[in-house]
Amino acid sequence: MANLDKVTDFLKDAGAFFYATVDGDKPRVRPFGFYMVYEDKLYFGMGKQKQSFAQTVANGNFEICAMNAKRQWIRIRGNAVLDDRAEVMDKVFEVAPYLKNLYNEQTGNVLGNFRIENGYAEIADMAGSFESFEF
Repeated sequence: MANLDKVTDFLKDAGAFFYATVDGDKPRVRPFGFYMVYEDKLYFGMGKQKQSFAQTVANGNFEICAMNAKRQWIRIRGNAVLDDRAEVMDKVFEVAPYLKNLYNEQTGNVLGNFRIENGYAEIADMAGSFESFEF
């Protein structure tokens, strides 16, 4: 659990992070902000109407990158596994109630939630500090 804490602490300090997928043979990157821990797994989500969702379902390999105010960065990779369980969605809306305004019957948008399997992270900085670990 300590390694998962390192990841979530870093993401909290960084604020936004950048999520990369593969679209055919082209990389696609976009900013994200939501993540949570549930059942000792790191989760993130995106609208099922978005290209990022279709790309993640087609190829679960992804990478996340973020930088904090100390100019350290983290790279996270693994396999994104769709988890459509109702209890996951309940937890998402508990952790991030603002998402209810974006994903509901009125908007027609549906949130897809992914958990990270085989998570691997690297934390580094410009001075040459480097740490890698699984979570």
